[in-house]
Amino acid sequence: MPAKARLSQAAVEQRRQAVLRYVAEHGETRIDDLASRFDVSLMTMHRDLDDLAGRHLLRKERGRAVAFPALTMETATRFREGTGVAAKTALCAAAARRIAPGSTVLMDDSTTLYPLADALARRGGLAVVTNSIGLAQRFGSSPGVDVTLLGGRYHGEFSSCTGPEVGRGLARIHADVALMSATAVLEGRLFHPLREYAEVKEAMLASADRALLLVDHSKFGKTATYAYGTAAAYEAVITDTGTPEEEIAAVRALGIPVETVDPGEPGT
Repeated sequence: MPAKARLSQAAVEQRRQAVLRYVAEHGETRIDDLASRFDVSLMTMHRDLDDLAGRHLLRKERGRAVAFPALTMETATRFREGTGVAAKTALCAAAARRIAPGSTVLMDDSTTLYPLADALARRGGLAVVTNSIGLAQRFGSSPGVDVTLLGGRYHGEFSSCTGPEVGRGLARIHADVALMSATAVLEGRLFHPLREYAEVKEAMLASADRALLLVDHSKFGKTATYAYGTAAAYEAVITDTGTPEEEIAAVRALGIPVETVDPGEPGT
């Protein structure tokens, strides 16, 4: 039997991303089952998993590949919304103090930003542009806040939209500030498990004069499939006191100030 042709690096990476998606969907999977499913040798599957584990995309344990909970939970807004509420509230209170009345504000679909709806609604005199149906609903009919919802391909699991329509809408907007979060941050680099959401974040950065990154401690020290730049694109990073010092130092090494807030003292 002739030997199988050697795959290109692109084809190998495509298989590894398929392995990652499978593990993320199942939580954990036996390595020999993965080798059988993807029709590769056990040695090849170990190499694939070593590569993915080295990029902090999953954990490789004795005979098993295990997904990071933070990445699997990213598949449903209803899970994300109920986690880390105290930290998210503290981050949003700090960010709200940096928003001037009359500003045009871009907000991504991150549930980290949900507490900002109440804080900014009280401020009034703002124009908010978002791809998040969840955020738009939270602003509701707040007097003094004009909300523009960017439509496109609807993702029910995220309660938000992506796609070229969102990009075209953002290209026509000039915002004073973008307020955003990240799924994963490692040494100042930013990651998201889904390419189309990474693209929305990049488009928002391009449409705003300045940007603030709100990220709680649980997102640091991890990666996801798609990288989309570094914290250097932001005016400041706002995080909580639980974030590892080495991760804060990596952001500051990029020349970006980091504000840390105490989740027990969210402020006003």
